[in-house]
Amino acid sequence: MNERPKILVVYYTQTGQLKRIIDHVLAPLEGKADITFEQLVPVTPFPFPWGKQQFYDTMPETVQSTPRAIQPLKVDVNAAFDLVILAYQPWFLSPSQPTAAFLQSEAAKQLLRGKKVITLLGSRNMWLNAQEKVKNYLQQAGANLVGNIVLVDKSPNLISVITILRWAFKGKKEATRFLPQAGVQENEIVTSGRFAGPIENALLRNQWEELHPQLLSLDAVELVPNLVVLEGKGIKAFRFWARFISAKGGPGAASRQGRVSMYRGLLLAGIFVLTPISLITSLIQLNLKKNQLRREVDYYKGISLR
Repeated sequence: MNERPKILVVYYTQTGQLKRIIDHVLAPLEGKADITFEQLVPVTPFPFPWGKQQFYDTMPETVQSTPRAIQPLKVDVNAAFDLVILAYQPWFLSPSQPTAAFLQSEAAKQLLRGKKVITLLGSRNMWLNAQEKVKNYLQQAGANLVGNIVLVDKSPNLISVITILRWAFKGKKEATRFLPQAGVQENEIVTSGRFAGPIENALLRNQWEELHPQLLSLDAVELVPNLVVLEGKGIKAFRFWARFISAKGGPGAASRQGRVSMYRGLLLAGIFVLTPISLITSLIQLNLKKNQLRREVDYYKGISLR
């Protein structure tokens, strides 16, 4: 009798939303695979809800990939797994600090070498730069990325900014009279078990080439062109501010709080100004550079690395 496939799930969550996504994706595989969960735990925990200043002060090190340390992994890094699912959230258009700390560690390189990996994201709506960084880390570790699943908040960009900040700073996820529920829509979460079928087939047959196209056929990655344009502008601004703030000291340093406050004040204004501009820009690009933007969308929906 064949042994059941072995799946390792590596994840970090503050709110529990990502763990719910993981559970719904994997629910149809219960009893069909042995599933091990490895929750990443920062040595010094990040707060939730966040204090506003601390939240924005976390940006430079997140963008510059100099994360806070995590506790040692509980899983045996030499254990055999047929599949690793790396579930993470983007912070400031980059992998969350616990995810980056994991991917930079020697333990991760041992654990991931030669492994098939599926990335599973729970995101507001902008995740392209974060996934590019993750793909680079996986390549450096000798892992084989075989699929990507992205669940996003499908509310309009400006609405999702308001609801996610309310959730982050006040812990209030529920809908109000004027605002929808924060985060990934409930229907997106509860229907995510549809991805289990292609994953099971790939595991049982050990055939991975068709997995991501099959996931895409189930809407595993949906990408709005104007968000490609907006994120491209956003990451350039974040990199500038990350250098500008960190030049005055490390995380939490009093010497850099003035610059953090400047960034904090300008960020929201920038989002509300850039969003309509990027929408117009993307519409122009769709007309003038239609093929180029479509190639960008097709690239980001895939799992290859430039």
